[in-house]
Amino acid sequence: MARKATATKARAKSNAPEFTKDQELHAFREMLLIRRFEEKAGQMYGMGLIGGFCHLYIGQEAVVTGITMASKKGEDAQITGYRDHGHMLVMDLDPDAVMAELTGRQGGLSKGKGGSMHMFSTEHRFYGGNGIVGAQVPLGTGLAFAAKYRGEDTVSLTYFGDGAANQGQVYESFNMAKLWSLPVVYIIENNKYAMGTSLERAAATTDLSQRGLSFGIPGEQVDGMDVRMVFEAAQRAIEHARSGKGPYILEMLTYRYRGHSMSDPAKYRSKDEVTTMRTERDPIEQVRKRIVELGYASEDELKEIEKDVRAIVTKAADFATRDPEPDASELWTDVLVEQ
Repeated sequence: MARKATATKARAKSNAPEFTKDQELHAFREMLLIRRFEEKAGQMYGMGLIGGFCHLYIGQEAVVTGITMASKKGEDAQITGYRDHGHMLVMDLDPDAVMAELTGRQGGLSKGKGGSMHMFSTEHRFYGGNGIVGAQVPLGTGLAFAAKYRGEDTVSLTYFGDGAANQGQVYESFNMAKLWSLPVVYIIENNKYAMGTSLERAAATTDLSQRGLSFGIPGEQVDGMDVRMVFEAAQRAIEHARSGKGPYILEMLTYRYRGHSMSDPAKYRSKDEVTTMRTERDPIEQVRKRIVELGYASEDELKEIEKDVRAIVTKAADFATRDPEPDASELWTDVLVEQ
Protein backbone atom coordinates (compact mmCIF):
# COMPACT_ATOMS: atom_id res chain seq x y z
CA MET A 1 0.00 0.00 0.00
CA ALA A 2 2.85 2.40 0.79
CA ARG A 3 4.31 1.92 -2.70
CA LYS A 4 0.93 2.63 -4.32
CA ALA A 5 0.41 5.77 -2.23
CA THR A 6 3.87 7.04 -3.15
CA ALA A 7 3.22 6.47 -6.85
CA THR A 8 -0.17 8.21 -6.69
CA LYS A 9 1.38 11.18 -4.91
CA ALA A 10 4.15 11.44 -7.51
CA ARG A 11 1.61 11.28 -10.34
CA ALA A 12 -0.44 14.11 -8.82
CA LYS A 13 2.68 16.22 -8.47
CA SER A 14 3.57 15.74 -12.15
CA ASN A 15 0.06 16.78 -13.34
CA ALA A 16 0.04 13.70 -15.56
CA PRO A 17 -3.28 11.93 -16.21
CA GLU A 18 -3.88 8.58 -14.60
CA PHE A 19 -3.72 5.49 -16.80
CA THR A 20 -5.69 2.35 -16.08
CA LYS A 21 -3.86 -0.94 -15.63
CA ASP A 22 -4.73 -1.99 -19.18
CA GLN A 23 -3.49 1.31 -20.60
CA GLU A 24 -0.19 1.12 -18.73
CA LEU A 25 0.44 -2.46 -19.82
CA HIS A 26 -0.59 -1.73 -23.42
CA ALA A 27 1.72 1.30 -23.60
CA PHE A 28 4.58 -0.69 -22.09
CA ARG A 29 4.24 -3.51 -24.59
CA GLU A 30 3.87 -1.24 -27.62
CA MET A 31 6.88 0.91 -26.72
CA LEU A 32 8.96 -2.14 -25.85
CA LEU A 33 8.16 -3.70 -29.23
CA ILE A 34 9.35 -0.55 -31.00
CA ARG A 35 12.53 -0.41 -28.89
CA ARG A 36 13.51 -4.04 -29.40
CA PHE A 37 12.60 -3.97 -33.10
CA GLU A 38 14.74 -0.90 -33.68
CA GLU A 39 17.64 -2.34 -31.74
CA LYS A 40 17.48 -5.45 -33.93
CA ALA A 41 17.27 -3.30 -37.07
CA GLY A 42 20.39 -1.43 -35.97
CA GLN A 43 22.14 -4.76 -35.41
CA MET A 44 21.16 -6.04 -38.84
CA TYR A 45 22.27 -2.81 -40.48
CA GLY A 46 25.69 -3.26 -38.88
CA MET A 47 25.82 -6.78 -40.31
CA GLY A 48 25.14 -5.48 -43.82
CA LEU A 49 21.68 -7.07 -44.03
CA ILE A 50 19.97 -3.69 -44.32
CA GLY A 51 21.22 -1.26 -46.95
CA GLY A 52 20.63 2.39 -47.75
CA PHE A 53 19.37 4.67 -45.01
CA CYS A 54 17.96 3.54 -41.68
CA HIS A 55 16.57 6.02 -39.15
CA LEU A 56 15.80 4.54 -35.72
CA TYR A 57 13.03 5.67 -33.36
CA ILE A 58 14.78 4.69 -30.13
CA GLY A 59 13.88 7.19 -27.39
CA GLN A 60 10.81 8.60 -29.14
CA GLU A 61 8.48 5.63 -28.56
CA ALA A 62 6.01 7.48 -26.31
CA VAL A 63 4.98 9.88 -29.06
CA VAL A 64 3.43 7.54 -31.61
CA THR A 65 2.22 5.16 -28.89
CA GLY A 66 0.27 7.81 -26.97
CA ILE A 67 -1.17 9.41 -30.09
CA THR A 68 -2.29 6.10 -31.58
CA MET A 69 -3.92 5.15 -28.27
CA ALA A 70 -5.97 8.36 -28.47
CA SER A 71 -6.98 7.84 -32.11
CA LYS A 72 -9.38 5.54 -33.94
CA LYS A 73 -6.80 3.00 -35.05
CA GLY A 74 -7.53 1.67 -38.51
CA GLU A 75 -9.82 4.62 -39.29
CA ASP A 76 -7.78 7.76 -38.65
CA ALA A 77 -5.02 8.16 -41.24
CA GLN A 78 -1.37 8.45 -40.23
CA ILE A 79 1.56 9.67 -42.29
CA THR A 80 5.15 10.43 -41.30
CA GLY A 81 8.68 10.98 -42.59
CA TYR A 82 11.57 8.56 -42.81
CA ARG A 83 11.75 7.62 -39.08
CA ASP A 84 8.75 5.40 -39.58
CA HIS A 85 9.21 1.84 -38.28
CA GLY A 86 7.64 2.56 -34.89
CA HIS A 87 4.58 4.14 -36.46
CA MET A 88 3.91 0.99 -38.46
CA LEU A 89 4.31 -1.33 -35.50
CA VAL A 90 1.80 0.49 -33.28
CA MET A 91 -0.68 0.51 -36.16
CA ASP A 92 -0.53 -3.30 -36.16
CA LEU A 93 1.38 -3.77 -39.38
CA ASP A 94 3.08 -7.17 -39.49
CA PRO A 95 6.59 -6.94 -37.95
CA ASP A 96 7.74 -9.66 -40.39
CA ALA A 97 6.70 -7.51 -43.36
CA VAL A 98 8.27 -4.37 -41.89
CA MET A 99 11.60 -6.08 -41.29
CA ALA A 100 11.48 -7.80 -44.68
CA GLU A 101 11.10 -4.41 -46.34
CA LEU A 102 14.16 -3.19 -44.47
CA THR A 103 16.17 -6.07 -45.94
CA GLY A 104 14.68 -5.64 -49.43
CA ARG A 105 12.75 -8.92 -49.60
CA GLN A 106 9.64 -9.78 -51.59
CA GLY A 107 7.56 -10.25 -48.45
CA GLY A 108 8.17 -6.61 -47.43
CA LEU A 109 5.37 -4.09 -47.25
CA SER A 110 6.53 -2.50 -50.51
CA LYS A 111 7.66 -5.82 -52.02
CA GLY A 112 11.26 -5.02 -51.11
CA LYS A 113 11.36 -1.95 -53.36
CA GLY A 114 10.93 0.83 -50.81
CA GLY A 115 13.26 0.03 -47.96
CA SER A 116 13.32 1.78 -44.61
CA MET A 117 11.87 5.10 -45.72
CA HIS A 118 9.09 4.08 -48.10
CA MET A 119 6.59 1.69 -46.60
CA PHE A 120 2.83 2.05 -46.38
CA SER A 121 -0.42 0.14 -45.91
CA THR A 122 -3.68 1.61 -47.16
CA GLU A 123 -5.45 -1.27 -45.41
CA HIS A 124 -4.21 0.04 -42.05
CA ARG A 125 -4.59 3.71 -43.10
CA PHE A 126 -0.84 4.27 -42.91
CA TYR A 127 0.47 6.36 -45.80
CA GLY A 128 4.25 6.19 -45.32
CA GLY A 129 7.24 6.51 -44.74
CA ASN A 130 8.27 9.52 -46.92
CA GLY A 131 11.94 10.23 -47.61
CA ILE A 132 11.78 13.88 -48.67
CA VAL A 133 11.97 16.24 -45.69
CA GLY A 134 8.55 17.78 -45.06
CA ALA A 135 6.89 16.14 -48.09
CA GLN A 136 4.45 14.25 -45.89
CA VAL A 137 2.88 17.46 -44.57
CA PRO A 138 1.00 18.45 -47.76
CA LEU A 139 0.17 14.77 -48.28
CA GLY A 140 -1.28 14.55 -44.78
CA THR A 141 -3.23 17.73 -45.43
CA GLY A 142 -4.56 16.09 -48.59
CA LEU A 143 -5.71 13.09 -46.56
CA ALA A 144 -7.65 15.48 -44.32
CA PHE A 145 -9.15 17.19 -47.38
CA ALA A 146 -10.27 13.79 -48.71
CA ALA A 147 -11.88 12.94 -45.37
CA LYS A 148 -13.84 16.19 -45.31
CA TYR A 149 -14.80 15.95 -48.98
CA ARG A 150 -16.15 12.43 -48.47
CA GLY A 151 -17.92 13.29 -45.23
CA GLU A 152 -15.86 10.82 -43.20
CA ASP A 153 -15.54 11.11 -39.43
CA THR A 154 -11.77 10.67 -39.55
CA VAL A 155 -8.68 12.71 -38.75
CA SER A 156 -5.29 12.88 -40.48
CA LEU A 157 -2.41 12.49 -38.02
CA THR A 158 0.53 14.10 -39.78
CA TYR A 159 3.98 13.72 -38.18
CA PHE A 160 7.11 15.69 -39.00
CA GLY A 161 10.29 16.73 -37.22
CA ASP A 162 11.80 19.95 -35.95
CA GLY A 163 14.02 20.11 -39.04
CA ALA A 164 11.04 19.84 -41.38
CA ALA A 165 9.26 22.58 -39.41
CA ASN A 166 11.28 25.18 -41.35
CA GLN A 167 10.19 23.88 -44.77
CA GLY A 168 8.03 26.16 -46.91
CA GLN A 169 5.44 23.55 -47.87
CA VAL A 170 4.60 23.12 -44.18
CA TYR A 171 3.22 26.67 -44.04
CA GLU A 172 1.38 26.35 -47.33
CA SER A 173 -0.29 23.30 -45.78
CA PHE A 174 -1.12 25.19 -42.58
CA ASN A 175 -2.80 27.92 -44.62
CA MET A 176 -4.90 25.50 -46.64
CA ALA A 177 -5.84 23.40 -43.60
CA LYS A 178 -7.09 26.42 -41.68
CA LEU A 179 -8.75 28.04 -44.68
CA TRP A 180 -10.86 24.93 -45.25
CA SER A 181 -11.06 23.78 -41.60
CA LEU A 182 -9.54 20.42 -42.42
CA PRO A 183 -9.48 17.61 -39.81
CA VAL A 184 -5.71 17.32 -39.39
CA VAL A 185 -3.45 17.18 -36.33
CA TYR A 186 0.13 18.22 -37.09
CA ILE A 187 2.52 16.42 -34.75
CA ILE A 188 6.01 17.93 -34.59
CA GLU A 189 8.41 15.36 -33.15
CA ASN A 190 10.99 17.78 -31.79
CA ASN A 191 14.01 15.60 -30.97
CA LYS A 192 16.13 18.76 -30.70
CA TYR A 193 18.76 18.13 -33.38
CA ALA A 194 17.10 17.57 -36.79
CA MET A 195 19.92 16.06 -38.90
CA GLY A 196 22.59 17.27 -36.48
CA THR A 197 22.04 20.99 -35.89
CA SER A 198 20.41 21.96 -32.60
CA LEU A 199 17.06 23.72 -32.84
CA GLU A 200 18.49 26.85 -31.19
CA ARG A 201 21.01 27.24 -34.03
CA ALA A 202 18.51 26.59 -36.81
CA ALA A 203 15.29 28.34 -35.80
CA ALA A 204 14.58 31.97 -34.91
CA THR A 205 11.60 30.88 -32.81
CA THR A 206 12.05 27.61 -30.94
CA ASP A 207 8.52 27.14 -29.61
CA LEU A 208 7.34 25.16 -32.62
CA SER A 209 3.83 24.73 -31.21
CA GLN A 210 3.25 28.42 -32.00
CA ARG A 211 4.22 28.15 -35.67
CA GLY A 212 0.56 28.11 -36.72
CA LEU A 213 -0.55 31.24 -34.84
CA SER A 214 -0.45 33.53 -37.88
CA PHE A 215 -2.93 31.15 -39.52
CA GLY A 216 -5.11 30.92 -36.42
CA ILE A 217 -4.08 27.33 -35.66
CA PRO A 218 -3.87 26.51 -31.93
CA GLY A 219 -0.94 24.53 -30.63
CA GLU A 220 0.74 23.29 -27.49
CA GLN A 221 4.02 21.84 -26.29
CA VAL A 222 3.84 18.37 -24.76
CA ASP A 223 6.23 16.22 -22.75
CA GLY A 224 6.86 13.64 -25.46
CA MET A 225 8.78 11.36 -23.10
CA ASP A 226 5.68 10.66 -20.97
CA VAL A 227 3.10 8.55 -22.81
CA ARG A 228 0.32 9.76 -20.51
CA MET A 229 0.93 13.41 -21.37
CA VAL A 230 1.05 12.51 -25.08
CA PHE A 231 -2.23 10.62 -24.81
CA GLU A 232 -4.02 13.44 -22.99
CA ALA A 233 -2.87 16.13 -25.43
CA ALA A 234 -3.69 13.91 -28.42
CA GLN A 235 -7.23 13.40 -27.15
CA ARG A 236 -7.74 17.18 -27.05
CA ALA A 237 -6.19 17.77 -30.46
CA ILE A 238 -8.00 14.92 -32.21
CA GLU A 239 -11.35 15.95 -30.76
CA HIS A 240 -10.72 19.54 -31.92
CA ALA A 241 -10.03 18.37 -35.48
CA ARG A 242 -12.78 15.75 -35.57
CA SER A 243 -15.44 18.17 -34.35
CA GLY A 244 -14.94 20.46 -37.35
CA LYS A 245 -12.80 23.13 -35.70
CA GLY A 246 -9.90 22.60 -38.10
CA PRO A 247 -6.20 21.85 -37.63
CA TYR A 248 -4.26 21.61 -34.37
CA ILE A 249 -0.51 21.51 -33.70
CA LEU A 250 1.15 19.32 -31.08
CA GLU A 251 4.86 19.85 -30.49
CA MET A 252 6.19 16.71 -28.85
CA LEU A 253 9.36 17.42 -26.88
CA THR A 254 11.22 14.16 -27.32
CA TYR A 255 14.74 12.82 -27.79
CA ARG A 256 16.44 10.27 -30.00
CA TYR A 257 19.21 8.25 -28.39
CA ARG A 258 20.96 7.27 -31.63
CA GLY A 259 22.29 9.46 -34.41
CA HIS A 260 20.04 10.92 -37.09
CA SER A 261 20.66 7.82 -39.18
CA MET A 262 22.97 4.83 -38.85
CA SER A 263 25.81 6.78 -40.51
CA ASP A 264 25.62 9.61 -37.95
CA PRO A 265 28.09 9.38 -35.01
CA ALA A 266 26.18 12.21 -33.26
CA LYS A 267 29.29 14.10 -32.15
CA TYR A 268 27.30 17.32 -31.91
CA ARG A 269 26.09 16.39 -28.42
CA SER A 270 27.79 15.00 -25.32
CA LYS A 271 27.57 11.43 -24.09
CA ASP A 272 26.53 12.81 -20.69
CA GLU A 273 23.47 14.44 -22.27
CA VAL A 274 22.32 11.18 -23.82
CA THR A 275 23.04 9.22 -20.62
CA THR A 276 21.06 11.71 -18.53
CA MET A 277 18.03 11.41 -20.82
CA ARG A 278 18.22 7.62 -20.76
CA THR A 279 18.59 7.51 -16.98
CA GLU A 280 16.06 10.15 -15.98
CA ARG A 281 13.51 10.42 -18.80
CA ASP A 282 13.33 7.11 -20.64
CA PRO A 283 9.70 6.64 -21.72
CA ILE A 284 9.66 2.86 -21.25
CA GLU A 285 11.35 2.84 -17.85
CA GLN A 286 8.86 5.44 -16.59
CA VAL A 287 6.00 3.07 -17.42
CA ARG A 288 7.83 0.01 -16.07
CA LYS A 289 8.38 1.77 -12.75
CA ARG A 290 4.73 2.85 -12.44
CA ILE A 291 3.42 -0.61 -13.29
CA VAL A 292 5.48 -2.22 -10.51
CA GLU A 293 4.81 0.52 -7.94
CA LEU A 294 1.07 0.43 -8.55
CA GLY A 295 0.99 -3.37 -8.36
CA TYR A 296 -0.31 -3.76 -11.92
CA ALA A 297 2.31 -6.43 -12.67
CA SER A 298 5.37 -7.93 -11.03
CA GLU A 299 8.91 -7.77 -12.39
CA ASP A 300 8.56 -11.42 -13.40
CA GLU A 301 5.37 -10.69 -15.35
CA LEU A 302 7.07 -7.80 -17.14
CA LYS A 303 9.92 -10.13 -18.01
CA GLU A 304 7.38 -12.43 -19.67
CA ILE A 305 6.14 -9.53 -21.79
CA GLU A 306 9.75 -8.78 -22.71
CA LYS A 307 10.24 -12.44 -23.65
CA ASP A 308 7.17 -12.37 -25.91
CA VAL A 309 8.33 -9.15 -27.58
CA ARG A 310 11.82 -10.53 -28.20
CA ALA A 311 10.27 -13.63 -29.78
CA ILE A 312 8.27 -11.44 -32.19
CA VAL A 313 11.38 -9.49 -33.15
CA THR A 314 13.51 -12.63 -33.56
CA LYS A 315 10.83 -14.17 -35.79
CA ALA A 316 10.72 -10.99 -37.90
CA ALA A 317 14.50 -10.96 -38.29
CA ASP A 318 14.55 -14.63 -39.27
CA PHE A 319 11.83 -14.09 -41.86
CA ALA A 320 13.62 -11.03 -43.25
CA THR A 321 16.82 -12.98 -43.83
CA ARG A 322 15.20 -16.13 -45.29
CA ASP A 323 12.59 -14.51 -47.54
CA PRO A 324 13.66 -14.33 -51.22
CA GLU A 325 14.58 -11.08 -52.90
CA PRO A 326 11.96 -9.71 -55.33
CA ASP A 327 12.00 -11.00 -58.88
CA ALA A 328 13.54 -8.68 -61.47
CA SER A 329 10.11 -8.32 -63.09
CA GLU A 330 9.03 -6.26 -60.06
CA LEU A 331 11.01 -3.38 -61.56
CA TRP A 332 8.06 -2.84 -63.91
CA THR A 333 5.22 -3.09 -61.40
CA ASP A 334 3.60 -0.29 -59.36
CA VAL A 335 4.93 2.32 -61.76
CA LEU A 336 1.59 3.52 -63.14
CA VAL A 337 -1.94 3.40 -61.72
CA GLU A 338 -4.10 0.94 -63.64
CA GLN A 339 -7.53 2.33 -64.51
